[in-house]
Amino acid sequence: MDRRELFGLVAIAILVVAGAAFWYARSLPGPVSVELASGGAREPNGSAFGASPSPSPASILVYVTGWVRKPGVYQLRQGDRVIDAIRLAGGAKHGADLASVNLAAFLTDAQQITVAKRGAVGAVGSGGSGGSGSLGGAGPGATGGLININTATLEELESLPGIGPALGHRILDYRTEPGPVRTVDDLTNVSGIGDKRLADLRSKATV
Repeated sequence: MDRRELFGLVAIAILVVAGAAFWYARSLPGPVSVELASGGAREPNGSAFGASPSPSPASILVYVTGWVRKPGVYQLRQGDRVIDAIRLAGGAKHGADLASVNLAAFLTDAQQITVAKRGAVGAVGSGGSGGSGSLGGAGPGATGGLININTATLEELESLPGIGPALGHRILDYRTEPGPVRTVDDLTNVSGIGDKRLADLRSKATV
């Protein structure tokens, strides 16, 4: 083989290697860009992915009055409690009788919460929708001699006719989920309370 043929074979080999390298480079995957938009990432095709924001709880209006720093109507969220409304009203003033209010009770729309001054006659607590409840020195769940189903403690519920510890716990669970009791008749949705027991409760309970 003379020198001219050798050079020709070398040139062909170089072309083959260069072509193979070019084909391999073209076969490699290209870079993928991920953009962030509105708090979530986007796929290459532009569609957003990631966790979608959960819906906000419904807004409610609550009237806070009495021995608080900033009485007034305040907007809160479904699931907030009486203590949240009092804090929004600037908190209770010195000498407030917070024992007259069930601070852990769930709020309802159009509810009035009245914080009494310690030692005042006829202390007033948190009432149901559209009104306040006069406690008259009774516990935080009592309203004018009646037991408020939505704010009563377990002991106060057990003071109602036919309500024992087990049934009292069921009422507490019911007013938490699905939510506050709207009328005394709603208690028939609690397992163990029928028409006869409801009739005994009507003169002793309120909401």
